[in-house]
Amino acid sequence: MQPQAVHQFLETLQARIVAALEDIDGQRFRTDNWQRAEGGGGVTRVIEEGGLFERGGVNLSRVQGKALPPSASASRPQIAGRAWEAMGVSLVLHPRNPYCPTVHMNVRFFSAGETWWFGGGMDLTPYYGFAEDARHFHEKCRDALAPFGADCYPRYKRWCDDYFFLKHRNEPRGIGGIFFDDLAEPDFDTCFALVRSVGDHFLPAYLPILERRKAIPFGSREREFQAYRRGRYVEFNLVYDRGTLFGLQSGGRTESILMSMPPRVAWRYDWKPAPGAPEEALYREFLIRREWT
Repeated sequence: MQPQAVHQFLETLQARIVAALEDIDGQRFRTDNWQRAEGGGGVTRVIEEGGLFERGGVNLSRVQGKALPPSASASRPQIAGRAWEAMGVSLVLHPRNPYCPTVHMNVRFFSAGETWWFGGGMDLTPYYGFAEDARHFHEKCRDALAPFGADCYPRYKRWCDDYFFLKHRNEPRGIGGIFFDDLAEPDFDTCFALVRSVGDHFLPAYLPILERRKAIPFGSREREFQAYRRGRYVEFNLVYDRGTLFGLQSGGRTESILMSMPPRVAWRYDWKPAPGAPEEALYREFLIRREWT
């Protein structure tokens, strides 16, 4: 187990991603270095009201604690009360243009004594879907996992479909991607290589979609639908997301934990899109389980 090597990769990954996003947006990210009273800290990089991104955050953290919070030890009673360390890069990007999808990516490492595991993944949340974009994103997810076995992508895709699902709405958050957690087999080196591959494939998965969609004209109708669908994003993060719950329960930095929230959101009572409308196509063609590759 080599926590320092993992942290060095995460530092480099954050820097590479932020540099690429600044290049496409045209505006610089704000940098916040922070410390955690119980141990550790991180670097939060945030952009708001940029040329392309209405809000985006790329967070690097490495924190320690004396006793695990309930969200981490519920399924692992053998490590309850143990000292722990967690590190990762987590990002969420909310473009202003509703034709550009929201994206999330996370790679992380956790250890408590001799117990360790990796987790991570990436998923896409469109407001106006394009099959070409969905195929591209999933193909890059598949490419990231291809060196680790033919069954890896199908398994992690199913895991993503299951995880990013709003049970109280009976609908997925978006078109999915890949998700994995508790990764500790077959050995540290293989698991670390898989996580590096996922992190390295994020920019090739997302930037071409932005390039295709960023100049599409939009108006108030599209913005209102985007705000409504963003509400689902908020609901998922506050009700189900393990990373958000872990961060809040472990006394993490609230501003960094909640950087994933979109800046403008709306809820409507029992709203449904008109049959045949462009907004209805999202539900009919994209917010369903399907194979994209």
